[in-house]
Amino acid sequence: MRMLWNWGTVMAAVVVLAAGTSRAEEAWETVAEKPYVVKVRPRPGTHAKDVWAEGEISASAVDVQAVLTDVDSYRLWMPYVKESRTLKELPDGTRLTYTKLDLPVVSSRDYVSRLVMESRLAEDGTGVFAQRWTAEPDAIPERRSTVRLRLNEGSWRVEPRGEGKSYAVYKFTVDPAGSIPGFLANMGQKDGVVDTFRAVEKRARLHGEERRKAK
Repeated sequence: MRMLWNWGTVMAAVVVLAAGTSRAEEAWETVAEKPYVVKVRPRPGTHAKDVWAEGEISASAVDVQAVLTDVDSYRLWMPYVKESRTLKELPDGTRLTYTKLDLPVVSSRDYVSRLVMESRLAEDGTGVFAQRWTAEPDAIPERRSTVRLRLNEGSWRVEPRGEGKSYAVYKFTVDPAGSIPGFLANMGQKDGVVDTFRAVEKRARLHGEERRKAK
């Protein structure tokens, strides 16, 4: 997802999935309203769910943009991310990235993503930050004892909302590529997404403190 990986890149991007395939397009179901709105719906023809989450982040959009674009550092702060790195800068301006997740109960997962920067904030902090990612599962060989995620796509969209505030919309769809226990699926619909937002907020605020000290 990324970013995105996205889920970026993250635990929420895996545990949100429940077993079963939707027979047809379904309406969004709201599963949480506070502290962030979280909506889900089955992805037709897959074992995945589309997830839409949004809400306010107590950090500037400039700092949120900085931490979400620094894929190589996800392993330092994003929940359950064990490895994260940029594999290649591609000629079209996109990046190929790798992420490995160490999860409780289930086998480790990893994914390779093509990360696209759609828009950046202006130098004065105005505008919109937007990035999206899609899966490139065959870009590198699979690793032993690690399940490769083959459906993994999503996006982040972040706008400034006054001093030290921003508003983020986080969307993703991931097929967990194997059996995910029900309690993990249920946790992911709310708790996993909340954990991701809070991790982004915490890292962005730290980045903001370091940026101000450096001035």
